[in-house]
Amino acid sequence: MKKKKMLAMLLAGGQGSRLYDLTTSIAKPAVSFGGKYRIIDFGLSNCVNSGIDTVGILVQYKPLVLNRYVGTGESWDMAVNDGGVHILPPYAGAAGGEWYEGTADAIYHNIDFIDMYDPENVLILSGDHIYKMDYNLMLEEHEKNSSDLTVSVIEVPWEDASRFGIMTADEQGNIVKFSEKPKEPDSNLASMGIYIFKWDVLRKALLEDHETEGSSHDFGNDLIPKLLGEGKKLTVYRFAGYWRDVGTVQSYYDSQMDLMDNLDSINVFTGDDRVFSNANMYPPQYIGREANIRNSLICNGCTVYGSVNHSILGSGAVVSAGSVIEDSIILPNAWVGRNCRITKAIINEGAVVEDNAVIGDPDGDIQVYGKTNLSI
Repeated sequence: MKKKKMLAMLLAGGQGSRLYDLTTSIAKPAVSFGGKYRIIDFGLSNCVNSGIDTVGILVQYKPLVLNRYVGTGESWDMAVNDGGVHILPPYAGAAGGEWYEGTADAIYHNIDFIDMYDPENVLILSGDHIYKMDYNLMLEEHEKNSSDLTVSVIEVPWEDASRFGIMTADEQGNIVKFSEKPKEPDSNLASMGIYIFKWDVLRKALLEDHETEGSSHDFGNDLIPKLLGEGKKLTVYRFAGYWRDVGTVQSYYDSQMDLMDNLDSINVFTGDDRVFSNANMYPPQYIGREANIRNSLICNGCTVYGSVNHSILGSGAVVSAGSVIEDSIILPNAWVGRNCRITKAIINEGAVVEDNAVIGDPDGDIQVYGKTNLSI
């Protein structure tokens, strides 16, 4: 088997409890996004657009939809020999089975998988961020600096810095300090949860961390401070593009509105770095004679008889006659009955909105309606 320059490990096992009803039945990376996509599409598409042909997807919480959606990786051109997409759930070993205890622990339990490909470098990704990135540019800096670990960072407003893991770096980009959600940050370089490690360095650190009593087995809390304390060469890669952590209902809503309002910042539809999806099973959309649609994204398989303004209709969604949808996100296969009024709301995947319902408040918080119903 040919030695890999770099393979990717994509952490996709998170529950995403701050998304409430959106993740009661599915893992956060499997949540619908932008009508025809799911959140995991961004990490996978970035990999294929960067020429990375081997990706391990680490699943844990309610993985059925994610497993079925990713399949063989064919939709992302990753159904290849000597690589491809691999779903990696927790498994039972000689000492029994157990859940992953942290982000680093998830990688530790898949050391054998990584060893099989014997890569020079390992790219660690989170499966719940919205962004487009050429990982080759990050790898070039990693190798140019002879770094043991390169952390992708983005400048955030100083008033928001206390919400992130913050990297303090010198003028050469060497990390001199790491602070997890500091009350008084001395830097505004936020970690994006994207790491490139030399595999031999990461492998040794994982083995040692596993034996460390009291460790939370997390990259931010444990491995990065450990490597920094050992004097390893840790550097930052400054990313200047669009990036958003969609861990809350508000950020999930805002990032989708950006698809319509800030297309120059996050264009997922066209270009050599476009985002790929496994949502090609739907017929064309049908727009009824009385329908009225403005400034909206209407995906394949939708049926629209009502009015839709500044909203996103996911694949297979139905808007019945007399209903008005404004500033809202209708997830795939949701059904909206007649004469409904939906404003500034998210209708869950497969949910049913009965006739004459009024959902959402233009001056209130984003409302999530309905439980995920994947049988529709």
